[in-house]
Amino acid sequence: MAAKIVPVIMAGGKGTRLWPLSRASAPKQFIQFIGDSTLFQNTLKRVADPELYEAPIVLTNEEFRFLVAEQARELDLKLAAILLEPVARNTAAAVAAAAELVAELFDKDAIMHVLGSDYEIDAGKTYYDCVRLARDTALQGKLVTFGIKPTEPATGYGYIESGKALPSGAHAVKRFVEKPVLEKAEEMVASGHFYWNSGMFMFSAAQLLAEMKEFAPDVEKAASKAVSKSTRDLDFTRLDADHFSKSPNISIDYALMEKTANAAVVPSPFTWSDLGSWDAVWKVGKRDESGNVSTGAATLVNTKNSLVMSHSLHVAVQGLEDVAVIASEDAVYVGPLKDSQEVGKLVKLLASEKKTAKLTETHPTSYRPWGGYTSVLNGDRFQVKRIFVLPGKKLSLQKHHHRSEHWVVVKGTAEVTVGENVQMLRENESVYIPLGEVHRLANPGKILLELIEVQTGSYLGEDDIIRLVDEFGRS
Repeated sequence: MAAKIVPVIMAGGKGTRLWPLSRASAPKQFIQFIGDSTLFQNTLKRVADPELYEAPIVLTNEEFRFLVAEQARELDLKLAAILLEPVARNTAAAVAAAAELVAELFDKDAIMHVLGSDYEIDAGKTYYDCVRLARDTALQGKLVTFGIKPTEPATGYGYIESGKALPSGAHAVKRFVEKPVLEKAEEMVASGHFYWNSGMFMFSAAQLLAEMKEFAPDVEKAASKAVSKSTRDLDFTRLDADHFSKSPNISIDYALMEKTANAAVVPSPFTWSDLGSWDAVWKVGKRDESGNVSTGAATLVNTKNSLVMSHSLHVAVQGLEDVAVIASEDAVYVGPLKDSQEVGKLVKLLASEKKTAKLTETHPTSYRPWGGYTSVLNGDRFQVKRIFVLPGKKLSLQKHHHRSEHWVVVKGTAEVTVGENVQMLRENESVYIPLGEVHRLANPGKILLELIEVQTGSYLGEDDIIRLVDEFGRS
């Protein structure tokens, strides 16, 4: 049987091009756009075949670690490791660190499949044929990239020019081309020798590290030291911050793929999108007879070729064409689909204003390892939240310096600790937490616990939490 592949999934990006659904604290890979799963979960499903793949390694950061763990748990999929980057150093350092961990957990000659967590891919027979071809090519000592067959002269992607055919059936890479202007893109697509650079790679851990030592020694050294000095925390592996931060901030394309003589490309005719704009989401969505893609609470009248998505409000769109209308819990974006690549500029404008900066950072609903909360109403010296706690989970034992809290259970059973007193609260029962009192909330039941929390006090920020005991390793 052919060697199994170790998936290495990159899940630490903080892109905001799909605002207002995607934000810095909840980027697109962890959000459901179309269908019942997030993009990250779809990526996990693509590497779930135990005959082809080993358990995956996921690279992410401190902020997203529990999102990664929880979304994998929802699918009942085991992860080999969750590798936490202490600082962002682009893909070269991340991949090098993953290669070091692959060599440690599996074998130095193990084949790695590096892939992003935010692609939309048609993972049928063609896709897996390309994966197997890439593996066979990597076993011959090549650093393999997947080149997507272009369907249009897109200017938002980098391109790869293919060279001579290799014995495996892949091709040598002739050169990489940065995101081109439209005229150049049209020429490249017409030639038939260029492919979109998918950002997916296949190579052995040993080959990757050997070539990193040659072409990017500072990256390899920093990654190696960061892994050797890493620490374990629950299910997480924390890279050493001092060593990892010494790596140059550079992509694997610049650091290695554009320099090595061993680069190969697998021409890949499967459907692929990096979902980098609302226009891209519309293209991969299921359209109705008027060319519209809609999800959530939406009514469309005399509207054509548009994308309408709502995660909260009921959105009614009438008499429009070629537009994106995206409603989150607290913001609505409306704009021409053709201009959706420009959303990043809009987000920068919002981030620069004190009144709107928060709209680019967080959602009203925030997720935690124990569940999460939704901000319902804010006022002067008070705040109302909906808190939901997963079965069997509990919050930290904590106290606050500046606020008191009232809890009313609306669903499930709560185990509440206030000082030395522990009590069980059921639906429609309540408790008061005085300012400064040590307290804890837990869900001992089998169903989701939901409660309404009313906070009052002089300061209601999330940083007014003094954790005394926390099973998730938070301070």
